[in-house]
Amino acid sequence: MATGILSIDLAAICANWRAMDRVSAATTETAAVVKADAYGLGAGTVARALAGAGARRFFVAVAEEGAQVRQALGDGFEINVLGGHCGGDTGLIRDFGLTPMLNSVEQVTRHFENLPGHAFGIQLDTGMNRLGLEADDWAAIADIVLDARPTLLMSHLACADAPETALNRSQLETFHTLTDGLGIARSLSATGGILLGPEYHFDVTRPGVGLYGGLPFEGALPVVTLSLPVIQHRLVQPGEYVGYSLGFRATQPTRVATLAAGYADGLSRALSGKATLWAGDVPCPLLGRVSMDLITVDVSHLDQVPETLDILGPHQGVDALGGVAGTIGYEILTSLGHRYTRRYHGAA
Repeated sequence: MATGILSIDLAAICANWRAMDRVSAATTETAAVVKADAYGLGAGTVARALAGAGARRFFVAVAEEGAQVRQALGDGFEINVLGGHCGGDTGLIRDFGLTPMLNSVEQVTRHFENLPGHAFGIQLDTGMNRLGLEADDWAAIADIVLDARPTLLMSHLACADAPETALNRSQLETFHTLTDGLGIARSLSATGGILLGPEYHFDVTRPGVGLYGGLPFEGALPVVTLSLPVIQHRLVQPGEYVGYSLGFRATQPTRVATLAAGYADGLSRALSGKATLWAGDVPCPLLGRVSMDLITVDVSHLDQVPETLDILGPHQGVDALGGVAGTIGYEILTSLGHRYTRRYHGAA
């Protein structure tokens, strides 16, 4: 069976990083978040492109991801592990020169006991209640931790994509309270926080989804095009049905194309009967249910049935498709299946 083509514009990713770098305060270092396989687009390839654009510090979610990025980049780059130093991570952190962002007293103890003198950062909870040392725990161990000179003190904003939310200001004030005057580099903001303004930038910013063309960075260049192959087409007569569970019933003669992609490839069943695909500039509605490996599309209005139709591209980005599915662009990106043939173009 033919596979879809996922085209990834590395030049656009690098341009988006440079744009985030320009928005960040002049004294701020702009890092790059490449967790979740660079949001599904290939961490090694994307990290190398971003390094060529000027990024020197990278963030991943877990140590295994950090090892992959280190193998792609080599030495000379700081790779921070947002999940910290978990049980079983010691060898990877040591062997691949990773810098864990320690999130708890337990992690601090594990790191100091197993890798004394090895670089680390600290993540603080300022109100998201997800990862990070709470204020009381930080007060109890801050002197010991600061003596070991962490590379970074960081936290994460819960509602940065909603600028009017009061929690943003509350988290900012808490972060100041916990970190002012300590003489350690600080980081609070990912993409949304960068867009809140310079007072949220501190020493290091961590753009993620904005690099890959997603909201809340409305000025981001689009990064991905997903073209799906037509593997069969047929004329469906009035009264006939298409797909599982009688998902579509034709009321007139309808030319239906069957495409090789489905929920096993990251196309949510929530797109059933709702999504639009594109033949160049011409929209083509998805008919019936999204199944595991196949979708069906109305191409009756086209002069000829094309070899492929686009579900992501210039007419429909990841956030637009996410909106149809009732989710967000992040999930669309990170769900893209590995059966697609990935084609990279552009350069730093």
